[in-house]
Amino acid sequence: MHNISSGIKGLDSLTDSFYVGDNVVWEVESGTLYPVFIRCFVMQAINDGQHVVYISFNSSPQSIFKRLSDVISLDRFILIDCFTSGKGKNDRTFLKFYENLPEGLNAVQIENPKDIEAFSARLNSVADGLPPGIRLVFDSLTGMQDLWGSEDETYHVFTYMCPRLYDMGTVAYWILENEAHSQKFKANLHHITQVVLSLYKRREKLYVKALKLEGREGREAFKPHLYEISGSDVNITLPKKEIAADIGSIIRETRLSKGMNQKELADKIGLTPSFLSQLENDQISPSLNSYLQICEALGVSPGFFLSNGHRQDKKPWFFDRASVFERSTQLSSGIKSCVIAANERMTMRLIVFSPDASMACHIAGGDRHEFVHVTEGSLVVTVGGKEQKLAAGDSGFFTDVFPSAWRNEGGGEASILVFT
Repeated sequence: MHNISSGIKGLDSLTDSFYVGDNVVWEVESGTLYPVFIRCFVMQAINDGQHVVYISFNSSPQSIFKRLSDVISLDRFILIDCFTSGKGKNDRTFLKFYENLPEGLNAVQIENPKDIEAFSARLNSVADGLPPGIRLVFDSLTGMQDLWGSEDETYHVFTYMCPRLYDMGTVAYWILENEAHSQKFKANLHHITQVVLSLYKRREKLYVKALKLEGREGREAFKPHLYEISGSDVNITLPKKEIAADIGSIIRETRLSKGMNQKELADKIGLTPSFLSQLENDQISPSLNSYLQICEALGVSPGFFLSNGHRQDKKPWFFDRASVFERSTQLSSGIKSCVIAANERMTMRLIVFSPDASMACHIAGGDRHEFVHVTEGSLVVTVGGKEQKLAAGDSGFFTDVFPSAWRNEGGGEASILVFT
């Protein structure tokens, strides 16, 4: 299958480039500087010797020409202007563009862009008159919706144009302002189109990720990737290496030892709980950037997870004392938590209390069931406002009422096994 470049090396690497026939829907948020992605695509198409048809609903012809004049070839660029007589309301400011049309520029003003059939016929006429391999840019599905008055009309045009452009062997960009459309509308588009890419901003950082990539096997593009705009270039942060194969299970153990759920960790690092779930189940590997963010959020050094990689060479049922304590984290002052083993059904931890250490909470957190067994020393536990002393060999199973405090009064170190 012939690959077509987006004009952005990092994006091509993530998506395995575009394929002939791809309709690419871009779901963009405010502040993501998405016009630079369009500019790179147009420039690449011109450099490849292809014709570009730019269909504008949201930008004046003056602004489009100003953004692209230095990268387009006038004999291979066609502007279909639905803005001037649409959102522009035939304002004299926009009509002046046609009085002083740059020599050689092919600009088609659609006089009544609200007439969907007339618009479609004119676009088809332009596209059919060009050689194979053309590239198209629909600058705003949102602008179409504003002009035509409903998502239904916009969706009907998309369902007509998308398969037609696919059969023509084109590659088309469709820009969609993410917050201006319903989830149903976006889901319908996802069903029809071949590629969906998302651009969004979190904590002043820009991210790109794929939501759909038809016909691709790799999963790296479905993870969030940082990007930066430098002039007219887009630089995407790509993974430099893969981490140990069992990194996910170690991340899960460490997260649980911190008393964090998946959503809490995902929110801290700007990822989705779904992505984190796949990562912890070793279905995918983290990029280097994601790995470093996870380390920071969990308060461990980058070498912590890698040093645990030797576990895969050991017996899966055996957990030696040294490796267990190597993964210990501070639960509270004088109290260490060591995850011994964890899977989707159960987590087993060793909690070690220094002399006089105490904590005012239920170890499992929330209202999760908890079984504890004292292995060394003695502890005082508070349940339902009443204190109970637990000595070595004693156990507790909490299902309806839960501990509100633990205290070591035995004078020496105390430890308990905790099953949740």
